[in-house]
Amino acid sequence: MQPVAALYISYDGMLEPLGQSQVITYLERLGHVGRFHVISYEKPADWSDADRRAAVAARFARAGIVWHPLRYHKRPLIVSTLYDLAVGMVVSITLALRWKIGVFHARSVLCSVLCLPAVTIRRGALISDIRGFWPDERVDGGSLARGGLVHRVLKRLERLALRRSREIVVLTAASVPILRGDPAFGLPTAPITVIPTCADLARFVPATAGPPAVFTLGYVGSIGTWYCFDEVLACFALIRARRADARLLVVNRTEQDRVRALVADSAIDPAHVTITGADHAGVPDMIRLMSAGTAIISPVFSKQASAPTKLAEYLGCGVPCLGNVGVGDMAQILEGEGAGVALTSFTPEARAIAVDRLLALCAQPGIAAQCRAVAERHFSVETGAQRYAAIYRRIAQHG
Repeated sequence: MQPVAALYISYDGMLEPLGQSQVITYLERLGHVGRFHVISYEKPADWSDADRRAAVAARFARAGIVWHPLRYHKRPLIVSTLYDLAVGMVVSITLALRWKIGVFHARSVLCSVLCLPAVTIRRGALISDIRGFWPDERVDGGSLARGGLVHRVLKRLERLALRRSREIVVLTAASVPILRGDPAFGLPTAPITVIPTCADLARFVPATAGPPAVFTLGYVGSIGTWYCFDEVLACFALIRARRADARLLVVNRTEQDRVRALVADSAIDPAHVTITGADHAGVPDMIRLMSAGTAIISPVFSKQASAPTKLAEYLGCGVPCLGNVGVGDMAQILEGEGAGVALTSFTPEARAIAVDRLLALCAQPGIAAQCRAVAERHFSVETGAQRYAAIYRRIAQHG
């Protein structure tokens, strides 16, 4: 088939680790099905890093992808998002007309709404690549009131976007029956493809030297809103009670002062905690220093549609994961395939059971190979790219 002209829209920046691992890594593998233009919203602090900007631009250029970075605005709340949406709508319409775009790939419901005018003008095909139940995430995160005016408007726009979609991509199998059966989502009829947040398993590989000599519990990424860092600290305190030499390694770029404050407020000696940053290229080396990783997330309704990127990265490096129930497919993968342990609740009793099971699992011979095999079955970016390619082929075949 001839590659289709496609516009990919992401409200996440391509200069962020997430944009590099979950957008660029896929698009580099899809040149045979699409000629891509990419709109992204870049945060000022990221944009000021000239070296990183040049590296991302070069990566796009090598893949034959045209990048159209826009500036992300955070304040004032709501107004800034509306402004970003308006700018994105104008740019997407302009690009759609100039380059005769036929496929619009929107990473999130917000971006699906953004590109609806361009989709309508071009009579194009919309791929709604939803990264969670976005309006419900705002409610669960405390930034919107459930049933309030803004929430009702966002849910109406979400239903419109999902009903207008030619294809829908979700991160979890758990979200599919919700989309199909809950009228709040508009009961969309488009094909739904599950593509979890994958990792480049050529980069995320186990350590050749084996597990670290000192038991090291690891944490990668943000500690805000959904991520229950207090639970990580509580579990680490239990590990310290069982393994006096245990250490906690926190890899976080932008919230290190907050991490230090939370550690100071806990009963943990800061001398047993290492806090460091890493760019996207350096994350695999950090994970390979861990005995086990953590991905403990608030089990609210909207998180049934979420798949933490760090889970794929831990398992790719052969590192078992301590997660929890109520978050997408995570518990089924960890418990069902012996790649980790899922906390059943945030109680002292549940933590103690989970910690004992985690320590026993990490001591099992061959656990790194087992985790790696689970990553290859579920989280290979090559498999994810193949599923995206199948979506583009279906669209091309039906015009």
